[in-house]
Amino acid sequence: NGQCCRKLDPCDEMKTTTKPLPECEVELRIEEGCPEEPITVHQMFNASVEKYGNMHALASKKNNTWEKITFSEYYQFCRRAAKSFIKLGLERFHGVAILGFNSAEWFFSAVGTIMAGGIMTGIYATNSPEACHYVASDSKANIIVVENQKQLDKILQIRDRLPHLKAIVQYSGQLQEKLSNLYSWEEFMELGLDVSEKQLDDMISSQKANQCCVLIYTSGTTGKPKGVMLSHDNITWTANHASRAGDMQPADTKQESLVSYLPLSHIAAQMYDLWTGIHWGELVYFAQPDALKGSLITTLREVCPTSHMGVPRVWEKMMEKIKLGISQCGYVKKKLVTWAMSVSLEANQKCMQKDEEKPLLLSLTDSLVLQKLRAELGLSRCQKFFSGAAPIGSETVQFFLGLNIRLYEAYGMSESTGPHFMSGPKVYKLPSCGKVVPGCRYKMADVDSEGTGEICFWGRNIFMGFLNMEDKTREALDEDGWLHSGDLGKIDEEGFLYITGRIKELIITAGGENVPPVPIEEAVKRELPIISNAMLIGDKRKFLSMLLTLKVIETMEPTEELSLEAVEFCQQQGSQATKVSDIIGGEDKEVYCAIQEGIDRVNSAAISNAQRIQKWTILRKDFSVSGGELGPTMKLRRPVVLEMYHEVIESLYRE
Repeated sequence: NGQCCRKLDPCDEMKTTTKPLPECEVELRIEEGCPEEPITVHQMFNASVEKYGNMHALASKKNNTWEKITFSEYYQFCRRAAKSFIKLGLERFHGVAILGFNSAEWFFSAVGTIMAGGIMTGIYATNSPEACHYVASDSKANIIVVENQKQLDKILQIRDRLPHLKAIVQYSGQLQEKLSNLYSWEEFMELGLDVSEKQLDDMISSQKANQCCVLIYTSGTTGKPKGVMLSHDNITWTANHASRAGDMQPADTKQESLVSYLPLSHIAAQMYDLWTGIHWGELVYFAQPDALKGSLITTLREVCPTSHMGVPRVWEKMMEKIKLGISQCGYVKKKLVTWAMSVSLEANQKCMQKDEEKPLLLSLTDSLVLQKLRAELGLSRCQKFFSGAAPIGSETVQFFLGLNIRLYEAYGMSESTGPHFMSGPKVYKLPSCGKVVPGCRYKMADVDSEGTGEICFWGRNIFMGFLNMEDKTREALDEDGWLHSGDLGKIDEEGFLYITGRIKELIITAGGENVPPVPIEEAVKRELPIISNAMLIGDKRKFLSMLLTLKVIETMEPTEELSLEAVEFCQQQGSQATKVSDIIGGEDKEVYCAIQEGIDRVNSAAISNAQRIQKWTILRKDFSVSGGELGPTMKLRRPVVLEMYHEVIESLYRE
């Protein structure tokens, strides 16, 4: 299938096997559009050390000051970690699983694993002990690196069921008890001091670009997580090319800086923070572990990065923060800010291409008003703003255009080593996800009369296969080696891609009508600023209904207190509600009427009667990662919600 696996046996005779095993070697997809010489992760790092060795690479906050290390030091720390992994008995093509929040030690463990001949895999810090067991067992993890006691406790609960496990390393906080084969980070880094440089170099030089070095586990929104096997070439080629499309600069031209805070077990953050960082010589600052609970903006203000990537929910939270600030301004200032934002939105919609001349009025409002608002978010020096991992709503995109910020949307999958389509300063058109990454290819399968079809990918970034899952690999890769995304979209005459939905998410009503849920859900959220999440129901049902959640103040978990925007909405309707319980169950007639009116407005734009929302209900609490309704990158887990709220949904269809 263009990715045929070759397994090496002891007598080094080439044998072809279709079973996706980590020790397979694959045929690389080198062709005219992507002729570059394949290199290993170590070769990429080595080249960067030669170019950027004395420049700062990583910054960690210790005792309120930022401590930085250079690329040369970074490389040496990775070598030390690699020697310690060898000393602990890491076997070739076995896993090292890393469980915890982003840190320099996370990076050292990741690169050190690969240097030592292992396969690196991240485990989401939000995973339950059972979910950790699945990944550690599937990847045959010899060593698990954990952040702290909280994560260690999960592993201690399951370690008796992990026959391959030889050691656990904890990289943050003191060890609370001495256990056999449990090491602090300091102890771990001393372990390999007697492993010779030659032994490590021999291991490094035996590695090939067409062998597996990274496993990314899909978040398992449908069924068991799948281990996506990525080769050295997948990582090194994509780190080079995808970031070019996003106009990232090499450090010898202008060093980029960024804040690492999204889960590194997800392909987007791993590619953007870790691998691209090494390739282009970027300076990576590590956020605090409570970044997504509110401290991210504090870190951004301190660091002022030159580029920033967020998942849609992160951009939404920033939007809510700015809206809150504006609402607390006095009358004159509020008017000024609103006017400045409308000037920026209009100007940005008119001149879509970056090189077009911006009107003088925009430059004026930008320096007087908008620059200050961006500084509030820590984005005063930021040149490039990326959004990925889930579709972003048009309201968010428009809001940021009002701040003179263009969000560049990227689209891809774990199976394509991250982005396959990218937007950037030179490739920008709303509401598209940009154009195919140069050197990659795409085609549309099963195209309907309106030009919508399934998006299929081809390129050096396409994965080796799913670990131990031959059938799933065959479903994803057809016999010609094209990766079928499962996403529906259309391409315009200039080559820009527009995603219309996922095949699996498509609702097919009892009457046989195909309904993509996302546009309807987005429309409801646009009409009703009180709504946080909206999920359309209706598969195999006679009519469509919708589950709604209200915007609340978030601390560690969703609370009962309505957010400022929600309270304002209620006041506009003549309601005094400040809590979810004030509204729910039809208690608040004004708010219920206003929501019904908003739904009516959405319905009036529906293309057919079957696409109208007939019933809706408000749930008691907002969706969250901890609640299970959202995945680690805050993507809606539809099958989970259907199961969790089964009774509520059934009651909508009873009458």
